[in-house]
Amino acid sequence: MLDLPNTSVIEGNAVRWGQLGNGPPLVAIHGTPFSSQVWRRVVPHLVDLYTVYFFDLVGYGQSEMRDDQDVSLAVQNRVLAAMFNEWNLDRPHVLAHDFGGATALRAYYLNGLRYAALTIFDAVALAPWGSPFVQHVRDHEAAFSGMPEYMHQALLRAYLQTAAFNPLSEEAVEIYSAPWLGPVGQAAFYRQIAQMDQSYTDEVQGLYDAMDCPVSVLWGEKDEWIPSETGQQLATLISNRPCTLIPDSGHLVQEDRPEAIVAAILKHSTIT
Repeated sequence: MLDLPNTSVIEGNAVRWGQLGNGPPLVAIHGTPFSSQVWRRVVPHLVDLYTVYFFDLVGYGQSEMRDDQDVSLAVQNRVLAAMFNEWNLDRPHVLAHDFGGATALRAYYLNGLRYAALTIFDAVALAPWGSPFVQHVRDHEAAFSGMPEYMHQALLRAYLQTAAFNPLSEEAVEIYSAPWLGPVGQAAFYRQIAQMDQSYTDEVQGLYDAMDCPVSVLWGEKDEWIPSETGQQLATLISNRPCTLIPDSGHLVQEDRPEAIVAAILKHSTIT
């Protein structure tokens, strides 16, 4: 498990974060419905080359969860910009997944953040996105938040498994489920789904252009949440390299093929 011993208050939200390693800075940004613990099998392989910063998005993991909290993509890029300032970072390397990908892109195109290199994979970046389940939660958030705990746990376990191509270990299920359990966690889980809105990627999609840093777009070939064709399209918009498809991997590459992420980061370390 990664340790997040530090807390910063950003726009009234307590954000938990940690850092490990030595070398140029690298910021890892997780997606939904996960936390910075998705990097627990990646970060140990990078700490000899980078100082790795990792944090839990607002409303996720160990960061603050509360009623009526804005946990949408609208706030996450502002939080990222504030964390860059907190850490005194200028052009760090960035590693981003899913909503973390959307956050990194929004921060680049809307907030003017700049990166030494970007490794982005299975990102929420292009329309259309948002499953029928997401729409159902948006329409009935209160009903989901108030369902019996055993029903919520069963739904959560099934939902997490759909992110991976290979069966998740019991350890992984427990790690990813833990923040979303109990009255506070259960409400927070459905809150973040209810606030998913394609308008936040529509806002920047028209701005996508070749970024001023090396960009590697990776994608799980078996991703059932966002098809690999989306990754190929994204690569043509923001990178001068084609998308790299990762075999035997679904949306949650950190569990299916963590070595592919490490290899992509190490490749950047030799050219930047």
